Amino acid sequence: MPPPPSLLAPRSVAADVRALARLSLPMIAAQLGTMMLGVVDMLFVGRLGTQALAAVALGNVWVHGTLFVMLGLTMGADPLISQAHGARDREGAALAFQRGIVLALLLAVPLCGLWAATAPLLRWAGQDAALAHQAQRFVYAQMPTAVTFLIFNVNRQYLIARGIGAPTVWVVIGANGVNAFLNWVLVFGHLGAPALGVAGAGLATGISRALLAATLWAVTFGFGLQRDAWVPWSRRAFDVRAIGRVVALGLPISLHFGLEGWAFQIATLMAGRLGANDLSAHTIVLNLASLSFMVPLGISMGASARVGNLVGAGDLAGARRNALCALALGAGVMLLSASAFLIFRRELPRLYGADTVVAALAASILPIAAAFQLFDGTQVVGSGVLRGLGRTRPAAVLNFVGYYVLALPLAWWLMFGRTAAGGARGGAGIVGLWWGLALGLAVVAAGISAWIARPATFLGVERARG
Repeated sequence: MPPPPSLLAPRSVAADVRALARLSLPMIAAQLGTMMLGVVDMLFVGRLGTQALAAVALGNVWVHGTLFVMLGLTMGADPLISQAHGARDREGAALAFQRGIVLALLLAVPLCGLWAATAPLLRWAGQDAALAHQAQRFVYAQMPTAVTFLIFNVNRQYLIARGIGAPTVWVVIGANGVNAFLNWVLVFGHLGAPALGVAGAGLATGISRALLAATLWAVTFGFGLQRDAWVPWSRRAFDVRAIGRVVALGLPISLHFGLEGWAFQIATLMAGRLGANDLSAHTIVLNLASLSFMVPLGISMGASARVGNLVGAGDLAGARRNALCALALGAGVMLLSASAFLIFRRELPRLYGADTVVAALAASILPIAAAFQLFDGTQVVGSGVLRGLGRTRPAAVLNFVGYYVLALPLAWWLMFGRTAAGGARGGAGIVGLWWGLALGLAVVAAGISAWIARPATFLGVERARG
């Protein structure tokens, strides 16, 4: 067996950046568009008042906390598809895609069961019973289309792993237009429809997610985008051992997504203990941070596909160069987001219809969120690089340490348990929560960056096979 290409091979950074940009820009646009589905819900529901905004925030705690765990399992297909494409293995890419779809369908049953338990679980977590009831209405409206986002994501990753990004962008733009229109109709009761409030926002989002999946599937097969990486459906797509391989690769990704996602869902539940005003302010800032996060997340997806392609082609030197370029791009774009959070910290909360008290609270934590952005961009791009390599465990381990050993305990202490002057027990409230999260995330970002910077990380990497 020939030795792997030297990691000291001549660099072509400009060419690497252009290749990453070609893959990442459509994914950035698609991720921003996908995130805008939730942002639009918040913008419409915010006009109904603080209680409605808080209820949707709590509903999203459970929706996102469960959906992204399932999403991570299906993303075990990502390195299989991208590396098969790099190796010009048409059949391998097709079968990985098909098995990802089968797994998504299987995961629909437990996902719906979890969504049905939203209200009792929120009450168990100490949330207000009336808010929990409203949150359940928001989630129930989305249940019939729970599986569609999983199918959409598998289809999207199949295309991007093969360098096809534009269709996803146009599909997401169209779904956003539908979502905004349906929110206007269903939340407030226009055009003769009943005013459903928070349930209307949930229904609008559910329909829009279904439209995402159906339209991208129709475009993929209607325009023949699958032709160069397709085999007819057969019993091999349902092979239990092969699907188990997807799960084996996806489980660390699922743990990573779950650990990271639930850290923020737990943080939202912690904010809920401070009252509706603090919860609404936290939700606005987290929504803004999540929106800007879509940019490095798009770079992460592009990096995963690019690194996976190069690993499949046997170019480990190119894989390492592209990994380092992607990390630099992720940190750079989040520096811009951090600057915007600082400069417009008083204006941004007003976009959500926040009252004076909520807007002031949000403005007080946006500077902390600015620092948070730099760490978040670095860690998510690094996680994408590791997915492309097929080495999905380090990110899960680092997320557990960063969030659950450090961030959340520190945030709780800063919020509630700090000893104030004179010996009285007090805390920094919502500001303390965000400082805890930022410091924990800094540890995650530093750990993932150090792991990728090691030349040994790229030595001996072999193509993952289903």
